[in-house]
Amino acid sequence: MTQLPTSLDEAVEQAKQATVAALEAGYSLLQVELIFPEIDLKAQSIAAEFIPALEKPDIQLKVFFPDTGAAALARRDWGETDFRVTDLGTNLSAIETRLAEDDGQFLVIAPSPVEVAQVEKLSQLAADRPVILLNPRLEDIAIVGIGYAARQLRERFIQTIESCYYLKPLESGALFRCYPSPWEVWQEVEGQYHCLAQEDTKPNADRLDEILTGVGLDPKTASGAIAPQRRGLLQGLQNFLNALSR
Repeated sequence: MTQLPTSLDEAVEQAKQATVAALEAGYSLLQVELIFPEIDLKAQSIAAEFIPALEKPDIQLKVFFPDTGAAALARRDWGETDFRVTDLGTNLSAIETRLAEDDGQFLVIAPSPVEVAQVEKLSQLAADRPVILLNPRLEDIAIVGIGYAARQLRERFIQTIESCYYLKPLESGALFRCYPSPWEVWQEVEGQYHCLAQEDTKPNADRLDEILTGVGLDPKTASGAIAPQRRGLLQGLQNFLNALSR
């Protein structure tokens, strides 16, 4: 069992390890999700922490940002890099022009519902080359206003993405997944975290309520483990976010 991180720095490190493990296991379409409101404002900083885990001398990495402005800002701040930085473009045809024959893997930073079609096209063109989504918000596709049939198609695409790392604080705990471990529901009790349950698939809202209230909780999946850290998870993560903004 992987312990809950006590800081965002530790969470990113866990996410890097989980991503590498999933890639080595043969997954080629992955996502890493750190569900905090402030993360969207720190996308470039989080990406800078994450990218070294993907860089390999013999594999060309290409990093995509949702728009030209974000890509240009990253190029300015990062300067010369061994990886390439571009944007997803505003239409499907743009994706084809942004791929090179020697691109070996792709990292997409914080794609929104607006870019679902471009991300799907990228995954198709990538074939067996890895595509990793860092903090995507693709599941909010209902806000885009597309038709029912198109929404179903996109939802099916989203279901093909393997979530190798997921961390979302809850009111009294956290929902956590670090590949290859299963999904875990943790509850905070006096500053320490107990793992209430392990699930093979991501629990929905109703299942989370059942676990956190103890209704229908299977004793076989409740480990009762306690994370060793005493500091509150949210406090540690907030300290890291504050450090990024300085």
